[in-house]
Amino acid sequence: MISGKLEGIGCFTSETLSRITRNHPEHQFLFIFDRPFADEFVFSGNVTPIVLAPPTRHPLLWYIWFEFQIPRILKKYQADLFFSPDGYLSLNTKTKQLAAIHDINFVHRPKDLPWLKSAYYNYFFPKFAHKARRIVTVSFFSKKDIHETYSIGDDKIDVVFNGANTRYRPTSEDEQQMTRARFSGGKSYFLFIGALHPRKNICGLLLAYDTFRASAESDVKLLIVGESMFKTKGIRKIYRSLQHKDDVVFTGRLSNEDLQQVLGAALALTFVPFFEGFGIPVIEAMNAGVPVICSNTTSLPEVGGDAVYYVDPSSAGQIADAMARIFHEKELRESLVEKGFAQKEKFSWDQTAGLLWKSMMDCVKN
Repeated sequence: MISGKLEGIGCFTSETLSRITRNHPEHQFLFIFDRPFADEFVFSGNVTPIVLAPPTRHPLLWYIWFEFQIPRILKKYQADLFFSPDGYLSLNTKTKQLAAIHDINFVHRPKDLPWLKSAYYNYFFPKFAHKARRIVTVSFFSKKDIHETYSIGDDKIDVVFNGANTRYRPTSEDEQQMTRARFSGGKSYFLFIGALHPRKNICGLLLAYDTFRASAESDVKLLIVGESMFKTKGIRKIYRSLQHKDDVVFTGRLSNEDLQQVLGAALALTFVPFFEGFGIPVIEAMNAGVPVICSNTTSLPEVGGDAVYYVDPSSAGQIADAMARIFHEKELRESLVEKGFAQKEKFSWDQTAGLLWKSMMDCVKN
């Protein structure tokens, strides 16, 4: 949890633990950080923050942290349970452990990651999964994937869907005009939100956008919001080849306030990853009253239900056709928005926190 830089797992951690610690003042919680922490993450008086070196920025340091430092702290404080919100566990402790394994994309797409990280994940996560007293994950797709890939009993795996931040809401026409003036030269835009990473399929989205622009009389732009992570050379190469590259805007990371406005003013969210454990931006777009073009793979049909326009992420042509339909067909946009308002009600961080707490208590008691 790093202030101003919460990605999907960071949001999951912050949203659930803020509720759990406040809702259960009868319990004491130790939050173990690997670097100086922001006070905003010490959610209540029953939270004791601990900074434990070394900062875990490398697989070797992950190993030192979880196999030597974590066991020492758990023993010192006689912890009843160690909960890991991103799946890393210690193989060197007798303390009961609960792992949140959001997905195992690295099994199916190992080349998307630097080789050392990929090797670490694929060597240690099967061991973590078997070491855990219980596992929580964020979709039935991921539950089935973990169960089948690691031969873990499915009765050991609990599904706790993600929620979406309530700050996302429909914005007024005036707000939308001001947002477009700031970010897209006053033009309408399709929007992607997420890390710039191979499995997010930015290359396919760029090619689809160029195809859409070539066939439609439109000056709609494409906004890509997020920071670079791994292996982005391919994105840069595709971008340079585009006929309409001047209408693609890379904003980098945005503040929460700007992100809310940018999402609320979008013509549609275009979220077409190859692999996703959940897909929080899909629900956030529904909260904002924005139609969604979404991949038909992995967990995303669970999240989108019948409220999104599905495409094959490997087909730039399908993505381009979806953009064209969303751009031209007002009734389609309105139908997706209406269905999205209903679908989003299935997901809330309060529900997620409650289910996670149940899993924590099941670990402690069994």
